[in-house]
Amino acid sequence: MAQKGEQLLQRPLYVFDLPEELLATLTLKDQPGRPLAEAAPQHQAISADIPAKSDTEESSRVKATSCNLCGLSFATVEEQRSHVRSDLHGYNLKQKIKGATAVGEAEFEKLVGDLDESISGSESSESDDDDEDDGAKPKDSTLSALLKKQAKISNPEFDEFASRKKQQGPGKPPLLWFSSSSLPENMSLGVYRAIFSTEEQEEGSRITEVLRRKQLPPTQPPKVKSEGGIPLPGTDIGPHYFLCMIGGGHFAAMVVALAPKMGKKHTGVDERSATVIAHKTFHRYTTRRKQGGSQSANDNAKGNAHSAGSSIRRYNETALVNEVRELLASWKTMIDTAELVFVRATGSTNRRTLFGPYEGQVLRSNDPRNRGFPFSTRRATQKELMRAFVELTRVKQSTIDEAALTAMNTAQTESTPTTAPIKPKAPKPSKEEEEAILHTSQIVPLVKRSKAPALLNYLKTNNIPSTFTFLPANHHTPTPLHLAASLNSPPIILALLTKGGADPTIMNDDARTPFALAGDRATRDAFRVARHELGEAAWDWEIAGVPAALSKAEADKRDAQEKDEKAAETKAESERRKAETERVRKESEAEDARRRDQRLGKGKALGALPVKTGAEIREEQMRGLTPEARARLERERRARAAEERFKRMQSN
Repeated sequence: MAQKGEQLLQRPLYVFDLPEELLATLTLKDQPGRPLAEAAPQHQAISADIPAKSDTEESSRVKATSCNLCGLSFATVEEQRSHVRSDLHGYNLKQKIKGATAVGEAEFEKLVGDLDESISGSESSESDDDDEDDGAKPKDSTLSALLKKQAKISNPEFDEFASRKKQQGPGKPPLLWFSSSSLPENMSLGVYRAIFSTEEQEEGSRITEVLRRKQLPPTQPPKVKSEGGIPLPGTDIGPHYFLCMIGGGHFAAMVVALAPKMGKKHTGVDERSATVIAHKTFHRYTTRRKQGGSQSANDNAKGNAHSAGSSIRRYNETALVNEVRELLASWKTMIDTAELVFVRATGSTNRRTLFGPYEGQVLRSNDPRNRGFPFSTRRATQKELMRAFVELTRVKQSTIDEAALTAMNTAQTESTPTTAPIKPKAPKPSKEEEEAILHTSQIVPLVKRSKAPALLNYLKTNNIPSTFTFLPANHHTPTPLHLAASLNSPPIILALLTKGGADPTIMNDDARTPFALAGDRATRDAFRVARHELGEAAWDWEIAGVPAALSKAEADKRDAQEKDEKAAETKAESERRKAETERVRKESEAEDARRRDQRLGKGKALGALPVKTGAEIREEQMRGLTPEARARLERERRARAAEERFKRMQSN
């Protein structure tokens, strides 16, 4: 049976093109008992005809990786790494620190759904430029905005509201789970509930029949215009979805056909891929970079700003609204015939852009086809839309042990939903740990301020050994000698080694001795001087990594010699520059004399007054004038010169 199930899973499972053998044996599992955390185990997806994963990634079977914190599994390491960088994973980390339970993708999406439009996305690969507005706080990310909002709700005056929200229950899980006799007993297949209409979901156990009716045979993609990808008039594009995202000045929309198209890989194997009927993206500078919020939100809160950046953002907000609505109007036929409409519009302004009301609006907020994305999404781009479509239409695989699942559900049922999770108390430190923490708080400042006598006196007074280890532990600088070396403090190093008896062979968690942390030559010389003063038998200097011994006199002599050499080089450079300046001055004077002789002729200047150049005449005229008068005189001179040039041009 296991081998047979593996054969069925050889190719990616697409919701609208499942194997016949699998469809015939598919049965709906009991849904209420399944936790939300099982929303997205092992992923498999169809390939896309826009930039997507390589053929090797799609065809190879990769061992699944998982996130134990969020209860998710992934088909590839790249997906797992992307999840670790997501806001969902960061939020669950915060929940774990607070002693609360982790949330699933659908619940997290619901939490961030009501946030303000000031969040434009968390895709770190696309950075935004700064603008000239200042005086405001940095822009919040999705995660930080959510945590701030929850911190406000945790205020006592909101306790009653929070308790009412908890009594509403977790809602329906985002996935419907199926089992099949053609698969192993512990194998479950998940399909997103959002791809079924409200009427189809109400059919209950007959949902498998609905899924069978949704199967579509592979077809040839419809013919479209070369400009913009719009289908030719009268072209039947078949069943399709409309997807769009808007937020933070970014808009992306896409119409995707549900029927897969057939193709051949370079290996000759049949391949099914998605057909994008039309797609469009707009990107406008509308958000106040590194300050948070759109320009309209800031104007409503503080009044209209008058900077150049604010004017540009207001214009771009209006332009983006017009562009989006014009695009929706041009796609009206495809949107009206779409089976489902998936929209992510963060904030009231973005929702008004799509749903109006305005004259000729295409999208309606009361349309039963409207759906949100039941998982976290990033910045609105064409690539992100395609990723969302693939996520919606791929079949999830779960190999959760039913016994463990039952135990998990029992534990969740026994817990009271209205009772806030109890934060575990941190273990109380022992007396020795308290003393170590106190000594650390006193020693670290002395090292940082290079107070060598005070440090030695503190160690001696409190009977602290030279091998004292800081608490809380610091893997990089665990001892005072490590810390002094990393701070490049030669006096502290010399005092600890020669008078405090510090051990230079102790290594940190990175297997690095204090000498290895030294950042300049003076710090390294302190270790070499200590080796000279303590002798070779004091420590194993080879293990400590300290080079050959160096006396204090030799170090001072070398420093003085280098200082003298540097001073000599500086003096020589100064003299060279002075000589060069004098040479240039003499050459300039000689050149001026030569030009004067050329104008007067040799011997004709005897007894005659020297003839002044134009520059000399202008300098005499401007001598004693104010800067304003100088500028006015210069403008008049240039105007006269321009008139003369114009007259010469006319005469020629």
